[in-house]
Amino acid sequence: MGRPALLRSARSPRARAPPTREAARPARCVLTARQTTESTAEEPAGPIPVPGKRPAPPWAWRTGAALTALAALQQLALACGLPLPGWQPWPLLLAAAPLLWWGRAGLLSGLAALPGPPPALRARLAAVPPGALVAAVLGLAALLWAALQDHEPWIGHEESVYANKARSWAEGGPPAAGWGEYRPPGLPLLGTLALRLHDDVGALRAVTLLLALAMLATTYLVAARWTTPHRAVLTVLLVLCGLGFLRRLPEFLNDIGSTGLLLVVVFLLTRAQERPGSRALLALPPFVLAAFYLRYGVAGNLAAILLAALLAYGPRAWLAQGRRLAVAGGVVLAGLVPHFVHATQVTGSPLGLVFWATSQAERQFVGDGLLYYLAIFPYRLAGDLGGVLMAAGLVAAYPAVRRLRRKGAGGEPVPGARRRAFLGLTSVLIFVLLGVATDGEPRFVYLPVVLLTVLGVQALAEAAGEQRRRLLAAVGVLALLTAAGTARVVAHGAMPGPTGQARSTVPVARALAHDGDPCLLVTGYEPETGWYSGCDAVTYRQYRAAPPPAAGTRVAFIRYAHGRHQPGDRALAELTRGLEPTVRRFPATGVLGAATVVTVRARG
Repeated sequence: MGRPALLRSARSPRARAPPTREAARPARCVLTARQTTESTAEEPAGPIPVPGKRPAPPWAWRTGAALTALAALQQLALACGLPLPGWQPWPLLLAAAPLLWWGRAGLLSGLAALPGPPPALRARLAAVPPGALVAAVLGLAALLWAALQDHEPWIGHEESVYANKARSWAEGGPPAAGWGEYRPPGLPLLGTLALRLHDDVGALRAVTLLLALAMLATTYLVAARWTTPHRAVLTVLLVLCGLGFLRRLPEFLNDIGSTGLLLVVVFLLTRAQERPGSRALLALPPFVLAAFYLRYGVAGNLAAILLAALLAYGPRAWLAQGRRLAVAGGVVLAGLVPHFVHATQVTGSPLGLVFWATSQAERQFVGDGLLYYLAIFPYRLAGDLGGVLMAAGLVAAYPAVRRLRRKGAGGEPVPGARRRAFLGLTSVLIFVLLGVATDGEPRFVYLPVVLLTVLGVQALAEAAGEQRRRLLAAVGVLALLTAAGTARVVAHGAMPGPTGQARSTVPVARALAHDGDPCLLVTGYEPETGWYSGCDAVTYRQYRAAPPPAAGTRVAFIRYAHGRHQPGDRALAELTRGLEPTVRRFPATGVLGAATVVTVRARG
């Protein structure tokens, strides 16, 4: 018996029923997809767009790149000596950075499309060791230091305080005009050694050059451990080209040297947590003590560092190293005993000198230093380019801090995240603590500048991905231009003010130089007047509060036509009543105008 007719007709091709409209739709979709796949199989696959995120328009990164090019031209013009109005460069990079970040996909594509150097040149560049690069940066720092000396040849107000004390120790006794017991002895001690080699301002400033080179070398060594050697070189270059750093590089001050010591303290704390069994805590006391005796103001920095370490790593992590922590703390306290004894003798309290130093801040109200830092952050601290990297470092630290808040400080240790949070918290807390305790000065907060720059360079490299070498190389070239341009800004924009004042004070001080008899000069510019005259010098307020000078002392009352903190004719007549005054007048040679000097002989 054969198959049913119906079954045969169903399996026969000729008997296949025509497709319905509903069946034809899937067929057309499959055919269309197959044709599309076959037609695009040889085309490069583009990035899959993320739903809900619109790509930045091309004009964003192009505008940012144009502003960056203008910033480079601005620095080139400054380096070549072309003046800007007020010698104040425009912060073009701070405006370009948000646009470049918004259109970073287009920027990275544009960098990838640029032709690279020839293979031979690329091989030579890759063969240059980072040590040679950082040595070149240190050499550049020395050249900038030497070039800026010509634009500020006379020692400044704050410098001369330490210089007078150094000369007093070198010569075996007073005078030490402008010196107060609240000041630390470290820098004058180093200055004493320099003056015994060569009695000159240059010898004193050479000390701070060595301190600056040591600080920059420390920055490289620490940043190389935290990032990579090449990124560490870029970090050092960015710190060097910063406006706040270059302004104080040529001066005899203690801020740069103490920053290098504090940076070692921060590094040792991170190493103690990231290396199991590390004895880094035992190496802390020498650096803590050296930083404190070099500058009492680091007490606020150290408090911020310790608080940030506690928040970032948690109490348990430090209690686990209780023995090493106790030994380190004991050695630090033992090293502070001489200071506590001296402070008790002078002020009646072991902490009296620290509080006395804090009280010298010229603040109008509590917190005006913090407002000052908020107002100048980041441009006046690190310049245009350095400011961008500082801001990037602060932004990069925020997620790490937020992650710690979510997981708690006692969670599983993640060295990279905890270190980033530690450096970010340290920077913010230093701004807050110093801003509340003292007045604002860029030189007080060099440590946050360095830490945020390290974080910023690392964040930039991570965001650039495969194009990080080209982007970091471009930043390095721009940093070199910025270093030259900023040096011009400092020389012609920042230094003329103090130099113009010195043109008034130095000739008068030299005319009243020490002639063998005891001499005392009373002026509103006592430290620098004391340095260039060799006499002791006090302010008018100090002269009224002090006991009368010894009999036979030559006392000179100095007033300038545009001077500060000086009495009028009637008040000066009361100070010289009963004495035989001699009046001398000096023509105007600086911004303070003509000087009038009334000289008397003290009767005891």
